[in-house]
Amino acid sequence: MIIDAHTHHVPKGWPDLGWPRAPRLRVDSEREAMILLGDREFRAIQDDCWNPAVRLERMDAEGVDVQVVSPTPVFFSYERPAEQAAGVAKVFNDLALEICASERLVPFCQVPLQDPDLACAELDRCLASGHAGVEIGNHVGDRDLDDEGIVQFLQHCAAVGAPVFVHPWDMAGGPRLQRWMAQWLVGMPAETHLSVLALILGGVFDRVPDSLRICFAHGGGSFAFWLGRFENAWHRRNDVVGTSERPPSAYLERFSVDSVVFDERALRLLVDTMGEDRVMLGSDFPYPLGETPVGSLIRGAGFLSETARAKLLGDNAARFLGPGFRFPTPAMS
Repeated sequence: MIIDAHTHHVPKGWPDLGWPRAPRLRVDSEREAMILLGDREFRAIQDDCWNPAVRLERMDAEGVDVQVVSPTPVFFSYERPAEQAAGVAKVFNDLALEICASERLVPFCQVPLQDPDLACAELDRCLASGHAGVEIGNHVGDRDLDDEGIVQFLQHCAAVGAPVFVHPWDMAGGPRLQRWMAQWLVGMPAETHLSVLALILGGVFDRVPDSLRICFAHGGGSFAFWLGRFENAWHRRNDVVGTSERPPSAYLERFSVDSVVFDERALRLLVDTMGEDRVMLGSDFPYPLGETPVGSLIRGAGFLSETARAKLLGDNAARFLGPGFRFPTPAMS
């Protein structure tokens, strides 16, 4: 079966979140809406964000059997007081279960990552209520993934067997990044590979058990392309860079990436670097910068063996989801 490990949802409305510029939804028609931050338009969306019937129809049309459905990062609320962010997480996590009632839609929750105790508690609540894992942002303000509180949360994820999907968010701004969607074209890859480095050079993989299943969105950013640079720096400037027990290449089996790189040459580099067991199909559905038709890059990649293609299209994601995951009964016509 084909598993898309990187998709998002937005509910069709939610209660007032309690601060002036909080996210809200303006419903413009039966099929169209606008996410607002206060009164500022943030993103136009359609009913494939909230309507499971429309989502399943799109999946059928593109040959996708299962979606892992994660929150849209604008709702993380990491900048808010932790108790407030915990309330926001509960609202969106409960609404996600309504959207993902089909066994073909596998919900991932969000947590108030700025407070590890509250984050662990919300994760446990969500796992008990039907969520299969958790999506987190790649940083909390200036705290990267090697922050002590975030490491505590990742250790908890490993202990309870919850897969973690890391998504870039809150990219750096400024005039040079306001043109051409540069925050998405440059900022997202940079944020992602910076946080892969944080897990490696910050020594997180040395402290978190290898039972942790963690995947980075958007192909891991530019990590695969620059692995040689990181490796060289670790050896030549070990006094500065050598904060991990081993060089960066020794940790490649500790994490996975998705396939949202849009180019066969980039996918080849990703598979050559990470290995065919560490890359899984992702589309960024239903957003306009995502891959469509879903899986077309992997299906058309001439360098992949049929065994490797099967791994990337579904087997790797099934392993990421864990031993509790069961493929749904085929229902596509």
